[in-house]
Amino acid sequence: MATSQQTVTVWQGQVPLRVHVKGEGPAVVFLHGPWGLTWGPFLDALARSFTVYAPEHPGTTPGSPDTVLHVDNLWDLVLCYDELFEQLGLADVDLAGHSFGAMVACEVAALRPSRVRRLVLVDPIGLWRDDAPVTNWMLMALTDIAKYVFADPEGAAAKALFAIPEDPEESALTRTRLTWAMGATGKFIWPIPDKGLKKRIHRIQARALLVWGQDDRLVPLVYAEEFARRLPRTRTEVVKNAGHAPHLEQPEATAQLVQAFLEE
Repeated sequence: MATSQQTVTVWQGQVPLRVHVKGEGPAVVFLHGPWGLTWGPFLDALARSFTVYAPEHPGTTPGSPDTVLHVDNLWDLVLCYDELFEQLGLADVDLAGHSFGAMVACEVAALRPSRVRRLVLVDPIGLWRDDAPVTNWMLMALTDIAKYVFADPEGAAAKALFAIPEDPEESALTRTRLTWAMGATGKFIWPIPDKGLKKRIHRIQARALLVWGQDDRLVPLVYAEEFARRLPRTRTEVVKNAGHAPHLEQPEATAQLVQAFLEE
C-alpha cells in the first residue's frame, strides 16, 4: 500500500499542514522531530497494523517554509494540531512522537486528555534538569549533529538524515532544508526546551510508553526517569545500539516495542 498525502488547512486558513497517511486499522498519529519528517521502515512497520497519520510541522514542508510565520508560540502550535485532529475526525487516537514531536504530543494530550488513548514518547524533550542539560543541537554545525543524534554517526540512518551531497547546489539545498527545519521547530523551544510542560503533564490520562536510545547524547537517559515520575501509567523501554533516534537507527526493534504496546 502506497503512502498518500493530504493537506489540511488550520488556524483560520493560514496554516496548511501536509499529512502523510498509510495503512489500515486504528489511527496512530506520529509527530516528527526537529529535522523534518522521515518516512521509513519504522512507520512502514506500524502501517501494517494501523492507519498512520504523519503531519509535517509548520515550516518543514518543502516549498512552504513561511507557514511557520503564522504560528507565534507553542500554544498556537498545540491548538493547530488540535484543529488538525478535529478536521481528520480523530476523536480517540493513539499519539506518538519523537524528540520535539514527543513534547508536542504531551502538550496535545494535556490539552485534551480524552482525545488520546495511548501515548508513545521516543526520546522526548520538554523537561529540564540543571545537572543534566539537554544539548542544544541548534548551536552545532550540521556536520557535527549526527555524532549526537546517532550511536553510529557513520551508519545508514545517520547518512540518510544528515549527509551533505557533494554537488554544490544540492549541498546548499540540503543545508538550507535542515537549518530551516531546526529553526521552524526551534522557535518553540529556544533557548532551552522547558516551556512549562512540567506544570501541565499531570493532566495526561493516557497510558504511556517511553522509548529511549541507550546512547542518546542529546537528551540523557535520566530524563526517562523524569517523564516516568510524572506519568504514573508509564513503562520505559531502552533500545540498544541507538542514540536520540532509535526509530531510525533500530527501526525494527523500536517498531516491535511500539506495536506491542499499542496492541495491549
